[in-house]
Amino acid sequence: MLRDTVRAHLPETLPPRLGVAVSGGSDSTALMHLMADIARREGIALFVATVDHGLRDEAADEAKAVATQAQELALPHETLRWQGWDGLGNLQDQARRARYRLLTQWAEALGLGSIVLGHTADDQAETVLMRLARSSGVSGLSGMVHVRSQGNVSLLRPMLSVTRAELRNNLTDIGVKWIEDPSNRDIRFDRIKARKALEQLDPLGITAQTLTDVAENLERAREALAQYAQDSARQIIRVDGGDLTVDRKGFVGLPEEIRRRIIIAAVTWIAGRDYPPRQSTIDRAQQALSAGQTLPIGGCLLVPDREKTWICRELKPVGELVTGVAEAWDDRWIVTGPVRPNVEVRALGESGISQLSDWRDLGKPRKVLLSSPAVWSGETLLAAPLAGLPGEWHVKLSDKRPEFFASILSH
Repeated sequence: MLRDTVRAHLPETLPPRLGVAVSGGSDSTALMHLMADIARREGIALFVATVDHGLRDEAADEAKAVATQAQELALPHETLRWQGWDGLGNLQDQARRARYRLLTQWAEALGLGSIVLGHTADDQAETVLMRLARSSGVSGLSGMVHVRSQGNVSLLRPMLSVTRAELRNNLTDIGVKWIEDPSNRDIRFDRIKARKALEQLDPLGITAQTLTDVAENLERAREALAQYAQDSARQIIRVDGGDLTVDRKGFVGLPEEIRRRIIIAAVTWIAGRDYPPRQSTIDRAQQALSAGQTLPIGGCLLVPDREKTWICRELKPVGELVTGVAEAWDDRWIVTGPVRPNVEVRALGESGISQLSDWRDLGKPRKVLLSSPAVWSGETLLAAPLAGLPGEWHVKLSDKRPEFFASILSH
């Protein structure tokens, strides 16, 4: 039974309040009905959201149609509107990023710890094919994961083993209609090309289900490699505030794949990137770290220091960033202390470090300190807690950032 299949791929104990993202297509519409049944049986409060990307005239009416179905199921519904596209760049990529951002903000506002998404075995198979075309490795070919964190919200995908045909048959059986998005037939998009390619591969036995099975096999391999990378990182890396120090000799002695994973984890954790740098960039970083060379990578900086190398935030991405006290600076630092007029948080930078006389006593390279948060009043440095001048202010990493070693398991 589909409901039992979906439930088996959700956490054993569901939170009391849960979100579900519904576009109105067959996959997410089926998910909404299945989750409504599960929520009724388990006493869960279920909330529905639809993202209107504003890219098609029909989108607003489609969101209203979802709202009507949600109302029939006695579920609260909200339409989230994206108005951020400037007509430049990769539309599908920007729309996807906006969709997750809007859904996460919606969930946080409602106190929802998790959102259930309607990705299917067909989506998984298409993802594997597209990543094959990009020569992806184990992580890429393991496809979409069943659970992924987006800030403080968990994204759950309980239908990755269920095909679109099964879901449509289920909707037909219960007399529920769905919306056909015309963009799903637009072969300008890579995903639609992959969908068409799957139809041609079927005679070879390469189906959505077989590619999903391959992704699951590689996911087990990915988990094993991630565990090895975490164990190795604990031996050669020390966390120093928001920076990392790497023992170069230990790093060089690791297998190349593990070195690659450690660099990706470090850059992602420090710079807060959604996606890792390109493979060629990671390769250069491996070489630079092993050789004790300075190199910027993905908003971070490799800084050699005797037998170790620091991985820290690069100054350039945060050089003009300004927030108030008690606000998140660089989406990871929280500065606490007196809130006064004209007092703000900025990077320490060259002008700040020139006002410190004993920063060398900390034993940190100059370049590492430059990107650290500092408290300013105009051009006067009031505090630099990570550079030896705490004053009346203190700094800590945001609770939204996971502990570094734990974060390795998510890459």
